[in-house]
Amino acid sequence: MKDLTQGSIVRQILVMAAPIAAGMIFQTLYFLIDLYFVAQLGDVAVAGVSAAGNAAFIVLAMTQVLGVGTAALIAHAVGRKDKADANLVFNQSIALSATVGLAVLIALFALTPAYMRSIAADDPTLQSGVDYLYWYAPGLALQFALVGMGSALRGTGIVQPTTVVQIITVVINAVLAPILIAGWGTGHAMGVAGAGLASSISLAVGVLMLWWYFRKLEHYVGFDRSQWSPQWLQWKRILNIGLPAGGEFALMFAYFAVIYYVIRNFGPEAQAGFGIGSRVMQAVFLPVMAVAFAAGPIAGQNFGAKNWPRVRETFTKCAVISTVLMTVSTLIAHWRPEAMVAVFTHDTAVIEVGAVFLKLISVNFVAQGIIFTCSSLFQGLGNTRPALWSSATRLVTFAVPAIWLSTQPGFKIEYVWYLSIATVTLQAAISLWLLRLEFGRRLIAGKPLVQV
Repeated sequence: MKDLTQGSIVRQILVMAAPIAAGMIFQTLYFLIDLYFVAQLGDVAVAGVSAAGNAAFIVLAMTQVLGVGTAALIAHAVGRKDKADANLVFNQSIALSATVGLAVLIALFALTPAYMRSIAADDPTLQSGVDYLYWYAPGLALQFALVGMGSALRGTGIVQPTTVVQIITVVINAVLAPILIAGWGTGHAMGVAGAGLASSISLAVGVLMLWWYFRKLEHYVGFDRSQWSPQWLQWKRILNIGLPAGGEFALMFAYFAVIYYVIRNFGPEAQAGFGIGSRVMQAVFLPVMAVAFAAGPIAGQNFGAKNWPRVRETFTKCAVISTVLMTVSTLIAHWRPEAMVAVFTHDTAVIEVGAVFLKLISVNFVAQGIIFTCSSLFQGLGNTRPALWSSATRLVTFAVPAIWLSTQPGFKIEYVWYLSIATVTLQAAISLWLLRLEFGRRLIAGKPLVQV
């Protein structure tokens, strides 16, 4: 356990953000490695895997329910110096992750064909997406256990073990990807199905490694089978904080699904270009997301300790760091975006779509950094509903005009990116306003208005 209620906040953010960023970079490599080898199979395979990969947002949304709720409650308990409550929350999160993970596995096998049929540009794209998602489904189900254990450590201020595990699993995935996708050394190429299987095997190894760490090395929170029986009050505590955060990710899934839907008539090249461009964009976001992830436990521990000035300072320092990083990211995306996309494909049509997307969408990178920062502070405060309302306004203001525009004569794909710029900027303004209201409501001289 690391006490985050004392010392330099900037130093704490940077010390925690560095391994978090490393872990997120390697986590992103799961997708980029798969994307690289899948790209060798053609545009249809890229479009199918990219569209199917968007379904992972739903699973990520659900893991966020578990992860955000667990990290926030454990951070609050650490701030209060309440080790017993931290352990109870951890063990209940393990029980919840096992239950939901099994349900998700069943749902993915049942609903994948219908999902792909609704957004795929053509039948070959549909089949590629189905093949990929079927083999990736076990790995997505295992994400719940991985996130539950990693979030518990993050709530206590410890992030290095999770990073090490992520790095090792990505190395395993990198080794397996060419073997399973392209058939290197075996002569049996599984294609897009191999990409999903490589990720599933890697994630299974990651779960086993973190399980071993908690059994042998972790001393503040640990496994206690007597606390694994469902306790609905504890699940409610986790879900009260986690559900809005999960809803925020689910809205992101809907946002990307709308994009795939409105650009489908431009063909698989457009969907592939957007798929690659959005993955590159997510990679560019990693440093700022790491800073935001670090700010959450810092704000959470100080909120639990009722150290209000440090909570406010955490936001200010995180916002400044995020703005600087996102400004640099904007310049990078404006430099030679086509070169960033060309790493994954040689198709000029795909490169053009991805490059234009990156160049235009980078205009709102700074605004996106503010959104990440506000969302993390809401998590630290233990009330994630404002972040959900903020995301909902973005989806509504984007989806309705985007669908309408796609039905108009002369519709161009660039209109979608311009609309995204406007709606993300609006979301950033709303997030700042809601956080200011939350600070005024929660950071008072006495007890928090809402006990969690």
